Amino acid sequence: MAALAVLGAGAWGTALAAALTPRHNVRLWARDAAQAVAIAKAHCNARYLPEIKLPDSLQVEADFQKVIDGAELLIAATPVAGLRDLIGKLRGSKVPVVWLCKGFEQEGAALPHEIVAASGLRAPSGALSGPSFALEVAKGLPCALTLASADGAFAASTAALLHGGRLRVYHSDDLIGVEIGGAVKNVLAIAVGICDGLGLGQNARAALITRGLAELARLGVALGGRAETVMGLTGAGDLILTATGDLSRNRRVGLQLAAGKPLAQIVESLGHVAEGVRSARATLERAAGCGADMPITAAVDAVLAGRLTPPKAVELLLARDPKAEG
Repeated sequence: MAALAVLGAGAWGTALAAALTPRHNVRLWARDAAQAVAIAKAHCNARYLPEIKLPDSLQVEADFQKVIDGAELLIAATPVAGLRDLIGKLRGSKVPVVWLCKGFEQEGAALPHEIVAASGLRAPSGALSGPSFALEVAKGLPCALTLASADGAFAASTAALLHGGRLRVYHSDDLIGVEIGGAVKNVLAIAVGICDGLGLGQNARAALITRGLAELARLGVALGGRAETVMGLTGAGDLILTATGDLSRNRRVGLQLAAGKPLAQIVESLGHVAEGVRSARATLERAAGCGADMPITAAVDAVLAGRLTPPKAVELLLARDPKAEG
């Protein structure tokens, strides 16, 4: 049994903390003191996971230092937008860190590992990613994830630490490939939501997911990842889940865009972060920098920015010249 600190009491942080508590000593940090008290008292995160009764042994605190003191592994459970600030709180720490966020930072289009590297953190670190709806993990349903780090030995040992119960955790040293999968799949899920919302059929959905994987692979390889990672849990697995699952926020964004709703109204109604909305433009910035062709991503960005309507974006994609596959 290890001492783990989960830093962030959103849906995914709370769900993972609950899943790990039967096998480890887990402390969950909630930034808002009132929220921490409410979760601890009710054993329920009423804001993000109201359906779930949390384990009585899960410790919930708002005191950051108290949560991290004595921890053997820190699990950063903030959105990408909050990662830089959180890692800044750990300056000088030698405790290993794993982050859960997927996407690009809006200013500068940095991936999570680039944010961590820029912070000067010297502790071993990596990303935990894969197809994982928080609600299902909190319910104790089976889930498979990948722990990725440039340090293969750290990835393997940390995967073994977290593996168990209904969580199956693989390991990889392709940190870039894993993070690209986690970031780009959210954008592609918006595209599939638009496709389904317009009633274009299952043939179109299958084609869109497959060609989306090709885009993901182009960007991942161009930035230094490996093509085979795209066909793993953090590429194909996460994309299939996010593009087709009813719990997917990014898919819901696409469905509502197809219905003609304004983006601001859609985002407000979600109540949670939809990283694909934030990541579309950043994905294109990184693609432009390395020459990766990403027409589906470009179409989603144009719809999000209001430059194209969903039907027009589909029309332009279909009008592209035919070419060899692969």
